[in-house]
Amino acid sequence: MMGAVAGWTPVPASQVKPGDRVRVAGGQEVLVSRIEPRFMGMDTLVAFIEDTPTRWFKMPVPETAEVEVQRT
Repeated sequence: MMGAVAGWTPVPASQVKPGDRVRVAGGQEVLVSRIEPRFMGMDTLVAFIEDTPTRWFKMPVPETAEVEVQRT
């Protein structure tokens, strides 16, 4: 039997949780290790942070933006 196929589900950025794989409108993907609220002191921005042995990446996103989360 084959495994489940991963798909992308649109969700508001405010509903993303650590552990989610996120893709934004520009096509960039990040495996969210943690979320920084109020990015740069702005109530309307969050930052998704990937902190893995192979990559450190921070992606600011408007809290109301729609992003895609990978689901299996």
